[in-house]
Amino acid sequence: MKRVFLIVLDSFGIGEMEDAPSYGDVDVNTLRSVSASPFFHLPHLRQLGLFDIEGVRVGEKMGSGAHKAAIARLREASAGKDTTIGHWEIAGIRSDRPLPTYPDGFPEEVLEPFRQRTGREILCNRPYSGTAVINDYGEEHLRTGALIVYTSADSVFQIAAHEDVVPVEELYGYCRIAREILRGRHGVGRVIARPFVGEKGSFVRTSRRHDFSIEPPGVTMLDQMKAAGKDVIAVGKIYDIFAGKGITESVFTSGNEEGIQRTLAYLNKDFEGLCFVNLVDFDMLYGHRRDVDGYAGALSRFDDMLPQIMGKMREDDLLILTADHGCDPAYRATTDHTREYTPLIVYGKKIMPVNLRTRKTFADIGATVLQYFGMQPEFEGDSIYEQLYRRN
Repeated sequence: MKRVFLIVLDSFGIGEMEDAPSYGDVDVNTLRSVSASPFFHLPHLRQLGLFDIEGVRVGEKMGSGAHKAAIARLREASAGKDTTIGHWEIAGIRSDRPLPTYPDGFPEEVLEPFRQRTGREILCNRPYSGTAVINDYGEEHLRTGALIVYTSADSVFQIAAHEDVVPVEELYGYCRIAREILRGRHGVGRVIARPFVGEKGSFVRTSRRHDFSIEPPGVTMLDQMKAAGKDVIAVGKIYDIFAGKGITESVFTSGNEEGIQRTLAYLNKDFEGLCFVNLVDFDMLYGHRRDVDGYAGALSRFDDMLPQIMGKMREDDLLILTADHGCDPAYRATTDHTREYTPLIVYGKKIMPVNLRTRKTFADIGATVLQYFGMQPEFEGDSIYEQLYRRN
C-alpha cells in the first residue's frame, strides 16, 4: 500500500531567485533571516540535508552523501509569488501571468454588482492589515451593517463582518457571490471570509475563516490520482487552494499544531494515495507579521515533531517537504511574500541521499508523485523518481 505525505511549509523560502528584483524583492532569504534567531534549532532537518541544498549558506552541512534524504532546490517557473500559484505549480500547473492584485482597491465594475446582489454597502476597499482593518472599521460596520472589504499584496478579496451583524453562513454566501463576480481578468486567487467578534477596542477574528478559491485551470496531480482511484487527502487549506478539485477527503485545521497532529493521525491509517498538508502559521502568523523569532520558533517546533512523523512511516512511504514561496520576516520593504527558491526534501526508508541541485520547476514534485504511483503526468514537470532509489 503506497502512501505519500507531502507537507508544504508555507512560505519557507531558501533564497531569492534571479528575477526577484522585478517582483520588488532585493536580497531576500527567509531561511537566512530566521537562522539569526536564538530560537532557530533544526537538528533533524539538518540531518535530512536542508543545509546541504544548493545555494544555502547557513547552518552546518552534513556533507555529500551523509544526509538522510534526497534534496534539491526548486525554481518557481510561474509568474507570481503567492500561495495559490505556488501550490498549483507543485501539482503541475504553470501560471504564465500572476493573479490580479489591487493596490488601489477594487474597481466599481466589481463593487457595484456586489452591492446590488448583497444589498449592503462597502467600507475600506484598499489593502489593509486584517487585524487593523477590524479595529479601524469595526465600529462603523456595527453601526451601519456595511461589509468591510479589503485586500492585500496577495490576489485576495477579503470580507470581514461581525458575527452578530452578519451570521457566518450569510457571510459565506456573500463570498460565493463575490466569487461568481470575480472571474476573467478580475479572477483573484481567493475570496476570503473573515468573521470577527467582540466590542470596540477588543475585536478579534474567529477561527471560522473560509477561503473560496478560483478553480485550477488545468489538470493537476490531484485530478490524475483521483481519476486513477487513489485517495487524495487534503489537510489544512489545501482543499480551498484547489477549490476541492481532485480531492477525495479533507480536513481543515486551526494552524500548524493541528496540521501536524492530523498528519500523525493519517500516518496511522491505511490508504493508497496522497496526504497533502499545508502548515500555514509560518506565513500567516510570522512571515507577513515580520516576526523573525516567531517564525524560527515555529520551524523548531516542526523539527521537534519530525522524529514522530518519520517514526510512523512504513517501508514504502514517501515524505516530501517543500514550500510554495518565500515570506522573509526580516524584509522591511513590504509585508508581502518574497520571490524565492524553495527546498525539496524527500525521505523514505528506501530513498537514496542524492543531491539533485537546482530543478527548473515546482511541478517536478507532482511528476514524481505520479510516477511513484505508476502514472505519467499530463503536465510539464520532470520526475526524479528514478534517481531516488538504489539500483540493484
